[in-house]
Amino acid sequence: MAENKANKQHWDDVYHRRSADALSWFQPHAERSLSIVQTLSISKQAKVIDVGGGASTFVDDLLKQGYSNISVLDLSSTALEVSKRRLGDLASQVKWIEGDILQASLPKQAFDLWHDRAVFHFLTRESDRKRYIQSVVECVKPGGYVIVATFAPDGPEFCSGLPVMRYGADELHSEFGSVFELVGHEEEQHHTPGGSVQSFVYCYCKSVSRPGIG
Repeated sequence: MAENKANKQHWDDVYHRRSADALSWFQPHAERSLSIVQTLSISKQAKVIDVGGGASTFVDDLLKQGYSNISVLDLSSTALEVSKRRLGDLASQVKWIEGDILQASLPKQAFDLWHDRAVFHFLTRESDRKRYIQSVVECVKPGGYVIVATFAPDGPEFCSGLPVMRYGADELHSEFGSVFELVGHEEEQHHTPGGSVQSFVYCYCKSVSRPGIG
């Protein structure tokens, strides 16, 4: 619990110190993620969760495209408030979840789409990655999809003062194992608000089985 509190404080401080659109991971629109959603032909009625999506504009564009069953989870209440203020009245159409994905209690086999841009690569301990993946296994419906984006092998080694993992597409998919069928992967050169370029890899998989889930 102490570590969870420290992590929350870290990210709340990040969003207190700088505006969301000045942070290195900011995107005016999550164009690559949205393109993959279209490629996968995700239903507008699909249950979607954006993990670590606190201040991300991904939720804005999903709402504009007619998605109506969206949850956004983030450790930082400050980040979530950024999105709520930005969305205004539309915020009431979203389920906001403040919590650590390693500890959050989420409904089982509930989501048709799990989206994570730049949370998984902060999990530098194998035990944390296993806990994260177990949450994905438990919470994504059979036949549902998972989109995870991390720094690529030539991406940064640190982000927001914290060490990160870097992955190639095959490495990233292998972390999730055989219960997820790799549908595709893409690379992205993300241009930060500060003018630098960061290499990302996106993997998108389909859940094919549920061993051990009753």
